[in-house]
Amino acid sequence: MPTLPSAVDVLVVGSGNAGFCAAISAAQAGAQHVVIIDKCPETWAGGNSYFTAGAFRTVYAGLDDLLPLVNNVDDETASRIDMSPYTEQDFANDLDRITGGRADPSLARVLVQDSNSAVKWLAQNGVRFQLSFNRQAYEVDGRIKFWGGMSLKTEDGGKGLIEDHRRAAQKLGVNVFFSTAARRLVLDPQTGAVTGVVVIHNSQEWTIKTGAVVLAAGGFEANPRMRAQYLGPNWDMAMVRGTPYNTGDCLEMAIRDASAKQAGNWSGCHSVAWDANAPAHAGDRKVSNEFTKSGYPLGIMVNREGERFVDEGVDLRNYTYAMFGRAILRQPGHIAFQVWDSRTIPWLRQEEYREEVVERITASSIEELAEKCQQRGLRNKDRFIETVTRYNAAVYEHEKENPDRKWNPAVKDGRSTQSSSGGLALPKSNWALPIDKPPFLAVKVGCGVTFTFGGLAVDPETAGVLSSITDAVIPGLFCVGEMLGGLFYDNYPGGSGLTSGAVFGRRAGRAAAAAAAARAGVSCRL
Repeated sequence: MPTLPSAVDVLVVGSGNAGFCAAISAAQAGAQHVVIIDKCPETWAGGNSYFTAGAFRTVYAGLDDLLPLVNNVDDETASRIDMSPYTEQDFANDLDRITGGRADPSLARVLVQDSNSAVKWLAQNGVRFQLSFNRQAYEVDGRIKFWGGMSLKTEDGGKGLIEDHRRAAQKLGVNVFFSTAARRLVLDPQTGAVTGVVVIHNSQEWTIKTGAVVLAAGGFEANPRMRAQYLGPNWDMAMVRGTPYNTGDCLEMAIRDASAKQAGNWSGCHSVAWDANAPAHAGDRKVSNEFTKSGYPLGIMVNREGERFVDEGVDLRNYTYAMFGRAILRQPGHIAFQVWDSRTIPWLRQEEYREEVVERITASSIEELAEKCQQRGLRNKDRFIETVTRYNAAVYEHEKENPDRKWNPAVKDGRSTQSSSGGLALPKSNWALPIDKPPFLAVKVGCGVTFTFGGLAVDPETAGVLSSITDAVIPGLFCVGEMLGGLFYDNYPGGSGLTSGAVFGRRAGRAAAAAAAARAGVSCRL
């Protein structure tokens, strides 16, 4: 292993998708000495990116635009795929709708317009893409129907993505130093430019001089104090879905040392329905994303008191799963139960609901299911039974009035709990089937926090960090990934996080290489 250097061209802080994209881009743009540091040990390499399903939301012109990128589609399979184009307008509309119109328009424009070229750049650099049959397609009437505008994933999910990034970085001569924590930024007192980073390595303090720094160290989702401080009451009780090393240190460092401007939804985060029996303070690198429990659109969710609390079918899963963790956290005891019958159990994703990764609560009647759930935290089994009974009655009424409406999980099918008789006060707007056909299945879930939305303000063209004092770019300082604020509010379109890391990581890498070259007085390939 090489020795930690005292000077580099570009220093990247963080070994996740965004950090690797920045480092690879900087090296390709001509930076001669690019180094990544991460405070985690090498056994935790990859940050939160390691724990993802590897989904990338990108603009594409249809199936033919994606086939050259993927390695899991033969001619026969391709002939059965139905995949509509996902246009720039589609992506922009989804981002605007899901964030309530709050996404910074300049950041949103760059994310959308660069998304297609970014995934193709990743593929050119050895990232192995696949069509996401297991997560984003259903086979209906012999056709494989992709839905939700998100069709690409990486082979072996986040684990495979990080493997591919590390391989590409190594080829370009990018060194990665683990167990090396950024402690403070060094600024030129005359120009305000960032000229170095003080780090802790082997329990000693080192100063690394650098032409540019790219911060890619994640949010504060693994810091219970900051979660409670910024996200609000009870967030210290959420379970950490990914790395335990995203504790907000670099956010606080940039604000303290460089007066970095803050931006985005500091009280918001990505949080999902998560296995209630999963580790509380960190993800499991073997099980990884399989603790996610995203099958709720196929059934219902009830809280500890036996009551439903969300419209499980309000939208496609892509657009609800990142906010339903928050809804679960608000419930008594911060838990809920997902419930299905034999109609929809076969449609649940095997990797999330197989016996090896989740406790499956099974029963031959709703009454028996209520009894078993009571042994696992349900407090009001009678209300649980009443909730299912009332839900079923509402579905029957809708079916009676709409006998030709077909259940189709690949579209918003309009099968609901509402009818001329009124239906439920809290509807299920799509995919409503009765829960009356044994055997029955329930799974206990909690709130798994993935990443926080608050971050630093940046120039969208370069990802250069803005100063809270001058509102100008701080020379030599860039920010990408979860640390970048202003894109996501309350919710986000699934798969756009990794895409953001690639889009802005690529831009930051190029700009950081140019900044380092300018400081050194040499030319740079852009």
